[in-house]
Amino acid sequence: MKLTTEVTVNLFDNPVDYNSKVMCLGSCFAEHISKKLDYYKFRYTSNPFGILFHPQAILNVVEKSLSDEMFTSDDVFLFNEKWQSFYSHSRLSRISETETLAVLNSAKEDLKKAIKKSTHIIITLGTSFVYKHLTSGQLVANCHKVPQHEFEKQLTSVIDHQDILTRLIKLCRKANSEVNFIFTVSPVRHIKDGIVENQRSKAHLLVALHQVLEKEPNSTYFPSYELMMDELRDYRFYDRDLIHPSTLAVDLIWERFKTNFIPQAIYADMTKVEKLQKSLAHRQSESKGEAFEKLKAYQYKFKKELTEKYPFMRFPKL
Repeated sequence: MKLTTEVTVNLFDNPVDYNSKVMCLGSCFAEHISKKLDYYKFRYTSNPFGILFHPQAILNVVEKSLSDEMFTSDDVFLFNEKWQSFYSHSRLSRISETETLAVLNSAKEDLKKAIKKSTHIIITLGTSFVYKHLTSGQLVANCHKVPQHEFEKQLTSVIDHQDILTRLIKLCRKANSEVNFIFTVSPVRHIKDGIVENQRSKAHLLVALHQVLEKEPNSTYFPSYELMMDELRDYRFYDRDLIHPSTLAVDLIWERFKTNFIPQAIYADMTKVEKLQKSLAHRQSESKGEAFEKLKAYQYKFKKELTEKYPFMRFPKL
């Protein structure tokens, strides 16, 4: 008996393995993927400018990072006792202008380096709604709680999304012609915009994205949104806010990603990483004795095997 309809996920011809260098950009679901990559010790870079929900916000930081133009005082402002930037998430904000500019320019270099060195760029798109700052005319990444009357809320059209996404891909490929793209639409529902409006927003992203990807080589779509909406069509798979996927939902979506985007050839090594991670996370009541020595030998064995095969992997000292 089938209790759910299954979403088809196509195998990617250029999978992610331990030789890959991955960059994750976009909404908070990009951070979920980054945490999984971190746990299994893949090489990755995650959202140097923080969480970015709209394609234009991603394009803005990519354009800035691949140019020779530094962030200056024109790109920051003081609000709520912190220096903020409309280019970035609030986690880059600091209490001094100098410090904020240093953080922004460091993020710019991190993103530039990641684009040039990545084998795969995973981009998660969150919403089609964007806020235009009326004074500067900038389509902002984050409003930073600046009063709403200073912005105009806009719904980006499918055609405008296509232009933004095409420019984004071309810019990255100009810096790194061999990079592979994996796009997805975030399963997080932006219901503050309204239920109907959220569906319109996601629909614009989906239509534009598929039209662009049909013309782009070495690019594919991972249906995280469809997996959440269809296979996991139950509120037990949502967090308590009924908006974000629960930990279980993220784990299930990750398993589908793993099955279709990570080759089986490295599953055994991923299992070793997982066993070592679980062992290291386990709290020991004793710091000596036979059981303690067996545990340390078990941990040392896996750590030695993994770090000899993959010298870039880092684990805590045993």
